[in-house]
Amino acid sequence: MKFKDLYNDLNNRFSIELRCEWDNDGIMCASDLNKEVKKVLFTLDVTSDAVEYAINNGFDTIISHHPLVFKSQKSMSSDNYTQKKLISLIKNDIRVMSFHTRLDASCGGVNDTISDLIGYLKKENDPADPLGRIITLKEKCTLDKFAKEIKLIFGSECVLFAGKNEVEKVYIVGGDGKDYIENAMAFGADTLLTGRASYNTMIDAEDMGINIVEAGHFYTEAPVCQALENIVRAIDKNIITEYFYCNKISVIK
Repeated sequence: MKFKDLYNDLNNRFSIELRCEWDNDGIMCASDLNKEVKKVLFTLDVTSDAVEYAINNGFDTIISHHPLVFKSQKSMSSDNYTQKKLISLIKNDIRVMSFHTRLDASCGGVNDTISDLIGYLKKENDPADPLGRIITLKEKCTLDKFAKEIKLIFGSECVLFAGKNEVEKVYIVGGDGKDYIENAMAFGADTLLTGRASYNTMIDAEDMGINIVEAGHFYTEAPVCQALENIVRAIDKNIITEYFYCNKISVIK
């Protein structure tokens, strides 16, 4: 399969119409769109370590969630860390595509993956914003129990939580979801599950009458890489795939 054909297939699955206006994703770099895709590396972020691993292990394509190029580049120099990666990728004929907020919102994307891992009795889409998912748990539980289960499910190094409600109806948005608390409250959720909230939001949670569970930006979004890998394998079973663990953030316990 050619790179452009694989991109077009994924582009159709994850509609660009779902992408937030401020976002930048799609094809990040490609010296030749007609080159065949034989070996794909999946990663949440295209870090310098991910680039080096791809070069040293013969990958021709990288597919990421977070865009390699987020801000416009007005020049190309190895003095800039993003541009340095782009230069290395192009020199080694490695193509990169990224699917960001549209992957958050799409069917089978980030927030559907989170929902499926938790399990639910009922799942709904937020009618006001395509990113959000609302799930009703199979059984109501305490906030403490829910937070502990989330830590186990996602392998988070730590989970922060605030509030005093029992947990039954959970609003889900992976990554940085502090701006979605009003959506969660409007939909009648007792809990907002996200990757990262703010201190002030956590402190105010109880007064606002909602729980907030913060499980880590990386940990809530990383599972979508497996979902992407499964999709690509289904598209072309001959493509060799691998997942690269790119998290560089450490926690002292």
